[in-house]
Amino acid sequence: MGIFTITSIISIAFSIYSFMLIIYILMSWVPSAQGSKFGQILAKACEPYLGFFRKFIPPIGMIDLSPIIAILLLSFIERGVMIVISNIYNVLI
Repeated sequence: MGIFTITSIISIAFSIYSFMLIIYILMSWVPSAQGSKFGQILAKACEPYLGFFRKFIPPIGMIDLSPIIAILLLSFIERGVMIVISNIYNVLI
């Protein structure tokens, strides 16, 4: 399994989770959607991560900025993981 396969799998996993977060955030505008089975599954996957940011970033009026920060940080984490994997692969070669 080459470095490109590993990085591709990790990148796809981060992308899927990012899309899950976006869908979950958009579902918050439709209360009945969050109560559905799909909404409950997304809540179990997304709420622990988003909840961490909601502890530290209070909403401004009716606007919750914590999901934006959470998605940006997820992107930075993905880049960091890719750099670490690339460096490990380069050391092993």
